[in-house]
Amino acid sequence: MGRIYPTEAKNNTDNNAESSASTSNQPTVWTVWKKSSMSFQGTDGFSIFDSQGKLAFRVDNYSRRHKYLTREILLLDGGGKALLALRPQILSMHDRWNVYSTEECTNDGSKLPIFSVRRCAILQNTDSSQVFIGCSNTNSSKLRPTFTIDGCFEKRCCRVIDSNGREVAKISRKTTSGDVPVMLSDDVFSLILQPGVECQIIMALLVIMDRICHKSF
Repeated sequence: MGRIYPTEAKNNTDNNAESSASTSNQPTVWTVWKKSSMSFQGTDGFSIFDSQGKLAFRVDNYSRRHKYLTREILLLDGGGKALLALRPQILSMHDRWNVYSTEECTNDGSKLPIFSVRRCAILQNTDSSQVFIGCSNTNSSKLRPTFTIDGCFEKRCCRVIDSNGREVAKISRKTTSGDVPVMLSDDVFSLILQPGVECQIIMALLVIMDRICHKSF
């Protein structure tokens, strides 16, 4: 397979700095590949390349099993260091997921999550979801979400909006460069990050949205 990540180096910033937060004063285009960076074929996962084409984040222990059978999914940096643990909340009608720092979380879940993600509606067939940072209880109807995911993730056409209505990230289908652009499969898509956005949070949202969407494989 050819190169699926950006070929041009738009910024000469340090890779570790860009991996933690978008330090550019301009939007940056990342590439997400729904395939593990592991060398063998057929491995489920995610490989996420920054605007310079460097592997910035990855998920190697991704599972497409039902959430009742999924213990946790680990978000790693490009070198394989575990950053965040993504855990489904069992018996949640909103498909809630809790995200913990791997340096602080415990198996019994006694630590509070960094943030939580839940589907907006219980009965409606929609991808719209809400993100609550630093809140242990997301069931209150008066609680204002930190971010809202709007659009259709399954069709790779959605955006992440903050509480002020500002777009902080956008997902879209990816096309090849050249005289005759070709749209790639939905396993490869583009991610546009606005300046100052916390990259780890957005990457965790990608993985969780892939599970919430209930796409058939």
